[in-house]
Amino acid sequence: MPKSRIRKKADFTPPPEKTATFKLKSGRPWVAPLMLALFLIGLAWIVVFYVTTGNLPIEAWGNWNIVVGFGFIAAGFVVSTQWK
Repeated sequence: MPKSRIRKKADFTPPPEKTATFKLKSGRPWVAPLMLALFLIGLAWIVVFYVTTGNLPIEAWGNWNIVVGFGFIAAGFVVSTQWK
């Protein structure tokens, strides 16, 4: 029976070294401070409303001050979706 040919293997060439290019994209730098500011304003609004037994921040709004405070907090969550 005839012998099969021996195939010559190609020499191994290692892949080129990868350079460490680390890019940190900052995204939008205003997002985190605005998000935290909205959270804190909303929290402060609700705390001031409860501590002053409804006299502040706006007495005429009554319990709607709670809705305004939670509105600021909700706006903070909406802004947080832009954070990268």
